[in-house]
Amino acid sequence: MKKNNLTKKIFYALVLGVTMGVAFLFLRENLIAQGKESVWNTINSILFQDITKTEGAKSFGIFYIIGQLFINALQLVIIPMVFTSIIIAVTSIQDSKSLKRISYKTFLGFGLSSVLALLYASIVGMVAYKANLFSVAINKVSGAGGATSSNPLLIIIKAIPQNIIAGLSNNGNVLVAVFLGISVGLVLNTMNDEDSVVKKGILELNKISQIFLTFIINKFAPIAIFSLLMRTFAIYGIGYLQIASIYFVLTAITLIVFLILGYSFIIWISTGLNPIHFMKKISNVAMFAFSTSSSAASLPLNTKTTIEKLGVDETTTSFVLPMGMTVNMNGTAIMQVLATLFIAGVAGYEITVFNLATISLLALLASIGTPAAPGSGAIILFTILTGMGYSNEIAVSAYAIILGINRPLEMLLTSLNVVGDSAIAVYVSKSEGKLDHDTYHSLENKEEKIKI
Repeated sequence: MKKNNLTKKIFYALVLGVTMGVAFLFLRENLIAQGKESVWNTINSILFQDITKTEGAKSFGIFYIIGQLFINALQLVIIPMVFTSIIIAVTSIQDSKSLKRISYKTFLGFGLSSVLALLYASIVGMVAYKANLFSVAINKVSGAGGATSSNPLLIIIKAIPQNIIAGLSNNGNVLVAVFLGISVGLVLNTMNDEDSVVKKGILELNKISQIFLTFIINKFAPIAIFSLLMRTFAIYGIGYLQIASIYFVLTAITLIVFLILGYSFIIWISTGLNPIHFMKKISNVAMFAFSTSSSAASLPLNTKTTIEKLGVDETTTSFVLPMGMTVNMNGTAIMQVLATLFIAGVAGYEITVFNLATISLLALLASIGTPAAPGSGAIILFTILTGMGYSNEIAVSAYAIILGINRPLEMLLTSLNVVGDSAIAVYVSKSEGKLDHDTYHSLENKEEKIKI
């Protein structure tokens, strides 16, 4: 068996994509500074333009098309994969006590990791707030329209759909797929029919989803990641970043530290395993999540890595990862806490310990309700701001600034979200005595050959 080079290809695509994207960013700034905006508009129209927008009606948008085709292909089977994986996981646990125990450990792990992430973000944010690092002068900025506020607790009501077909027809309704998957799995367990046509059909659909997604990732991920990253950085306005550079840099460093040290601590304290093995093997998933900025799109690769490289059993993986994709959003929670404190500092609002606790609670609830799709975290942030009453003109302008600069941060926090799911899967599998220690400690990566 040859060594798996997918991780290397993803890494090279990531580095090259960022490098080329930054190069185009500076080209854009130089052309605009020289009064040659029309030249940049032509380049943008051919390479990067979002062709779904009005201004892109006559554009080629080559790299936009490549990136969207890849994302769409991944999201095509997300709901079927989550739905069937949950059913298979539940039906494979015939013992109801085992199912309750795994569920309890899963949510305990999610809860404790979220508390750790929120505590960490609160400390960092308050230190920055007290040091007046968030006292940035921001003039009124347009572009915050379109965000709407809603009660984070609505996610509970929406978990049970009024219509099964409608509930499973939207990729944003992953929690619906989780609920229905658990429900169908429990019903099939009660029926206890080994020859059930439904169970066999679910197994076949899951297998089709897995093979399709594996093929897409193995064959097309590097070029798609290159396209996504280059386009993201190429169209990125440097003006916004200059205004709120302190927030951007602080949040990026905070996320990176938790990604490396926070999850290493969680693995070590919860399992006693060497966290270095975990971080090395999960790095390809982190890079992939960073590139796609979507927890849903990263689920297939995360599933493969968690089972095949980290030694987590399939039952635990199939239960924990889809669940975590919906409710375990540590990166999103960290970003939302820091963003709220930044906006409060800029807008002149006083932050007390009680305010901080409220912000953390709202961030936790809002992060649970965040769709596993690119750009959703910054939109959900408006819910927290409304809940805290941070709504003066400067606060709205600061929010608009964050919408403008948050794309790279969204990419980074997605890495935290998916890595956190895998970390909890390792903990649950280890506590159940089902973790393959030889696979976890092995330094060899075997190449997966998929025949299509």
